[in-house]
Amino acid sequence: SYHKTSEIAGNPLVELAYLAPDHDQLRISGRAEVVTDEAILAEIWADNPLLKMYLGTPSNPEFILYRIVPGQVRFMREWALDYHEVPNQPD
Repeated sequence: SYHKTSEIAGNPLVELAYLAPDHDQLRISGRAEVVTDEAILAEIWADNPLLKMYLGTPSNPEFILYRIVPGQVRFMREWALDYHEVPNQPD
């Protein structure tokens, strides 16, 4: 098992950050949930050939898919130094 897996199990509050080529930033803070839906896992597996190369089969216990339930989403234009809150949409 990967170290990050045990960290997320102990504290599922996570943040994902994306930096675009033009340096705009998007940050998503939320709670990580393990996805157990077999149909979703099969779809992700089928659409990502690198998973097969590295993990062999979808039953490999190292194959863990997380869904991030957003609590806060922020956006910042290149070098603006000020984040803008992006409204969360209900499911």
